[in-house]
Amino acid sequence: MRRALAFTVIAALVAADRLIKAAAESALRGLNDYPKLDGFIALRYIKNTGAAFGIFSGKTKILALCTGIVLLAGFVLLMSGRIKSNLLFAAAVLIVSGGLGNLYDRVFIGYVVDYIELLFVSFAVFNFADCLITAGAALIIIYIIADTVREAKGKRSRRA
Repeated sequence: MRRALAFTVIAALVAADRLIKAAAESALRGLNDYPKLDGFIALRYIKNTGAAFGIFSGKTKILALCTGIVLLAGFVLLMSGRIKSNLLFAAAVLIVSGGLGNLYDRVFIGYVVDYIELLFVSFAVFNFADCLITAGAALIIIYIIADTVREAKGKRSRRA
């Protein structure tokens, strides 16, 4: 049941990513004056041939290969049933979904479509798939912190 749910959610999130990127390309490509929201966020079309902040620019094939390897590991973990925690399972689904969205761009378009720019901080322009990956990583951090706290409480109660 979890595996079917994972595939369904991954497919839905990758489809949403593709639709949003297509809309961003259609609406933003060629614009010099990008839509802005009160000095907070702008929609700005970028062809990213690298990774975050443009590192490894022009290394699309290497990035696609590395992403593919990480995604394969993610799929194996999701399908193996070895992830018992619902929080970690959700994190893996989010990371795999975002990774697939960006991998699709790298393989079939030759660059990743980025379109979200934060105006209040100097940060990379990013996309929905990047948000999924970041949310998944945040869930892993939350899990690790909660597990560490739970473990520390358990040790204290055993000593008492």
